[in-house]
Amino acid sequence: MAEGYAVDVVHDGTEGLHRASEGIHDLVILDIMLPGLNGYRVCAALRAAGHDVPILMLTAKDGEYDEAEGLDTGADDYLTKPFSYVVLVARVKALLRRRGQAAGASPVYVHGDLKVDTAARRVFLGEDEVTLTAKEFSVLEQLVLRAGEVVSKADILEHVWDFAYEGDPNIVEVYVSALRRKLRPGLIRTVRGAGYRLETS
Repeated sequence: MAEGYAVDVVHDGTEGLHRASEGIHDLVILDIMLPGLNGYRVCAALRAAGHDVPILMLTAKDGEYDEAEGLDTGADDYLTKPFSYVVLVARVKALLRRRGQAAGASPVYVHGDLKVDTAARRVFLGEDEVTLTAKEFSVLEQLVLRAGEVVSKADILEHVWDFAYEGDPNIVEVYVSALRRKLRPGLIRTVRGAGYRLETS
């Protein structure tokens, strides 16, 4: 790849799952429409086996339903064809940068019974750990940094997506919905026309 990354390419889902399971890759880019096992199934199998490698899903499909399905299987990001090489590289860099930031010394935010450890990138609700994808964590991080304040959709897009995002801004709603399912429905409040607020009570 022109950006200096070493890239392994496979052309079917079964072989892709085998190669990705070796645990030697920093990032996996999955096309949903793979022969053998499709991208959703490869992603779900990797997550079920405990692999936390960042996963970027590629698809020719469009729409919130497909996006939500990809995220539910544990993907960290989602890119709809056609896309430019520049956008692909920006997403790859953003995912790798976030993974690298986990090694830095960052604070732990405690918000009621919610604890967000930004260094270990772990989230606890009470005594229970909640497993989030990289993007879900980044969205939650923006909200917990400004707990009690309204955070606009534009702010979340700017801080979490790290590039000139040209897709549907409703992608933020997909991630907020996923967080509500995994955490607690009333924890993130929608403020109509303004954004989202992490409730203080």
